Amino acid sequence: MQSPDMPYLIAPDPQAPRLTRAVTGTDQTGAETVISVVEERPLTIFLNSQEIVTAMTIGDYPDYLAIGFLRNQGMLKDGETVTGVDYDEELETVVVRTASRTTYEEKVKKKTRTSGCAVGTVFGDMMEGLEGKTLPAAELRTSWLYALAARINTTPSLYLEAGAIHGTVLCQADRPLVYMEDVGRHNAVDKIAGWMFRHDVPAGDKILYTTGRLTSEMVIKTALMGIPVLASRSGFTAWGVEIARQVGLTLVGRMRGKRFICLAGEERLVRDIDPDSVPDEDRKHRRKSAG
Repeated sequence: MQSPDMPYLIAPDPQAPRLTRAVTGTDQTGAETVISVVEERPLTIFLNSQEIVTAMTIGDYPDYLAIGFLRNQGMLKDGETVTGVDYDEELETVVVRTASRTTYEEKVKKKTRTSGCAVGTVFGDMMEGLEGKTLPAAELRTSWLYALAARINTTPSLYLEAGAIHGTVLCQADRPLVYMEDVGRHNAVDKIAGWMFRHDVPAGDKILYTTGRLTSEMVIKTALMGIPVLASRSGFTAWGVEIARQVGLTLVGRMRGKRFICLAGEERLVRDIDPDSVPDEDRKHRRKSAG
């Protein structure tokens, strides 16, 4: 087993000056107060010469966001060679260039707006690519879930600093590897997908942890990435559960302290720790998370 204390490969930087700004207001007593507020800026994604979408994002890791978005929309296939990623901060654009010619005019015309925060967009058939999809028969130890929740929920982050943001973490066993945040949970997942694609990271032994709801979009993206386990502090949607059961994804939600609920993929769970031995969640953290 890996040590849960090993450093992240990528961790949030809540002090990064471009990601938040100080805003002055008044509190419930009328006293002046200054708080950190998350930045939100547009990013237009091009695939070669074709404009695909404009996403609202905090602006970090635009290369991973663009590649992950295209990957999760089926516009970057397995074996596709990315020859370059050009980001222009002033124009707020990122261009992903590939070795082969791509044409997605019809796919771009047919799009479905998702339930994701900051308005997610899925092009074409939302279930496209899931037909015949088989996820690896990986093992999921409950001791890993508890260790991951304890580490992730106390990691310094924009969420703890300013709120109004979602986090998604790529994990392996009991170790969190890459922690991405954004105003929409779909963006955070796409950043993870882009990082995995760029670095040729295998998915079969990974766990995806998210602070947001376990919706159909989250389930579909996780399955398309080939990750067999999706876990969250938050709850479920019925369609998300239905799709998870169809594709064989282990879906664990409402992870608070020693409690969690598994609504799909129960066969992967190995209950190797007594829940009564797990400490209750810190009350201060519970209050923060509730906000």
